[in-house]
Amino acid sequence: MAADLQSLQDLAPAEEPAAPVHVQKLDGYGRAYATGKRKDAVARVWLSPGAGRIIVNNKDFTEFFARPVLQMIVQQPIVHADRAGQFDIKATVSGGGLSGQAGALRHGISKALTYYEPELRSQLKKAGFLTRDSRVVERKKYGKAKARRSFQFSKR
Repeated sequence: MAADLQSLQDLAPAEEPAAPVHVQKLDGYGRAYATGKRKDAVARVWLSPGAGRIIVNNKDFTEFFARPVLQMIVQQPIVHADRAGQFDIKATVSGGGLSGQAGALRHGISKALTYYEPELRSQLKKAGFLTRDSRVVERKKYGKAKARRSFQFSKR
């Protein structure tokens, strides 16, 4: 019986697998690049040290996203990480509507922050900024007015 126990201990792995180590990913210009997505919108984000300017499609983000709610969504990861005024962000967004573009930009900024400062990853992940919102519009089915809505029924 003792020999069986000894052989089982020999089969057990000696060490636990180590957690993945995240390293800083920068391009040749010292910027972090990331892509954020939501619905049909795609945001390409470049993050570099600076004065805290956010430029979206060559416009200031307050001009591009006129509604205060969308401006707040865009700034959430920076404010949550206490990095306001430390990074310049240049982004191009395309596809979808304004709220989808704001969500895509938030996702891209969060990913770029983790590429520039890997120690922020757990903080941003816990807040849910690194999760891609996978909800998309359901496709229209044949024989239906919309995705699920049927045509109005009439007896005659």
